[in-house]
Amino acid sequence: MKKEFRDLLREKGRKTMPNVLLASAECAPLSKTGGLADVVGTLPKALARLGVDARVITPYHRVIKDKYKDRVEHLFTIRCYLGWRSCYVGIERLILDGVIIYLVDNEQYFGDRIYYGGYPEGEQYSYFCRAVLEAIPLLDFMPDVIHCNDWHTAMLPMLARTQYRGRMQEGMKYLLTIHNIAFQGKFGFDYVQDLLGVDAKYYTSEFMELYGCADYLKAGCVFADRINTVSPSYAEEIKSSYYSEGLDGILNARSAELSGIINGIDTTVFNPRSDPLIPAHYDRAHMKGKAVCKAELQHRMGLDVDPDIPIIAMVTRMTEQKGFDLVASQLDRLVSGRDVEFMLLGSGEPRFEDFMRGAEARHKGRVCAYIGYNEELAHLVYAGADFYLMPSRFEPCGLSQMIAMRYGTVPIVRETGGLRDSVQPYNCFTGEGNGFSFANYNADEMYDTILYALGCGSDKKVMRYLVSHAMEADFSFDLSAEAYARLYLCML
Repeated sequence: MKKEFRDLLREKGRKTMPNVLLASAECAPLSKTGGLADVVGTLPKALARLGVDARVITPYHRVIKDKYKDRVEHLFTIRCYLGWRSCYVGIERLILDGVIIYLVDNEQYFGDRIYYGGYPEGEQYSYFCRAVLEAIPLLDFMPDVIHCNDWHTAMLPMLARTQYRGRMQEGMKYLLTIHNIAFQGKFGFDYVQDLLGVDAKYYTSEFMELYGCADYLKAGCVFADRINTVSPSYAEEIKSSYYSEGLDGILNARSAELSGIINGIDTTVFNPRSDPLIPAHYDRAHMKGKAVCKAELQHRMGLDVDPDIPIIAMVTRMTEQKGFDLVASQLDRLVSGRDVEFMLLGSGEPRFEDFMRGAEARHKGRVCAYIGYNEELAHLVYAGADFYLMPSRFEPCGLSQMIAMRYGTVPIVRETGGLRDSVQPYNCFTGEGNGFSFANYNADEMYDTILYALGCGSDKKVMRYLVSHAMEADFSFDLSAEAYARLYLCML
């Protein structure tokens, strides 16, 4: 154990690291729709190496039941009340990769999709919050910290501090991590009262009211002991009205309890030296395999097979949040009459999908669009591309730029959130940097930065430096886990 943690334990009068229960709507590899699942699935393993007993509680979704039901152990059954509704709660336990995961079973709420959408989703995760609080005293585990993630679990601290006063749930510490502030869980107050029995006195701007709605994420921000986001820059950005989606008031009021911890990636899964999904392996000292991957990507996707033509790639949702309106405005201009190829893997808004289909038809051999998602192809894109484009309007953390750098693909990003914190722009005078970046959400600025990156990349010596610097960056979850362990200890 590091001296820093020994000193913190001594200061807190403890002999052991804290016990942590991570509450989340999804957890990789059991259930996944986005980066939240990766964090919740990976963080406990990294925390265990620091002596933190971190476990997960998550819904027993149909996708989990279909795959893991033979490995699950039933712990107990209880009933909880969701307003007037008496609901079944089954608590199952699964041990996966050394991590203990508690699964909340209820076919009505978790027998279909992970997220039902709209008001049904509000009921779905109101039930989950109630079930978690009722189950905690009966678990074979006594958490010191409940680590809540996004609005789906943000009511836990509010309910614990208002409806469970004098009970063990109230005395635990609550950390709320905001993965994306754009999703807040907004519902009519009568609806929330019916589900959770929240006292009418809390339907004010001081507590959970926002724009006439009951806002679950705001309630969590008010009642949690600490709040954090998934990058230091995003923690600062969401205190401004431009990024906060209306929560800048409470976040500024609680700025002393607000911090940012950048996510990491699973460096065993994303490793060009051993990745089973790419056709050739390589590392910083032996890069021939990357050239093989590039040729395979060009061949498989119908691009002109030429090692000297740079590939700019994106693996993304095609939405404005990801900056795809900038891409759509500049792509024809970029590839017309220029030796450059563009590869996209993803799906999103129909107008952008249609644009990419048209661009592929207009620029055959230079533009390729795979509409949908394919995990094997994603790994090949990370390994085979030369540059990776992320011009996001906002990006709480971003994992794709980290994965790309792990594979020696140089990022071109907008300076926002975790992109700013993970990508150091190239300095042609000092040779420092691991990518390229632009500051303003502006199509011409993005275009000029891409041209600058292509110009630098045409110098093989410069490109070798950039690739080497990108690959040496440490984006393992070990650094994130240390920051979280430090935060847990400070909360006690």
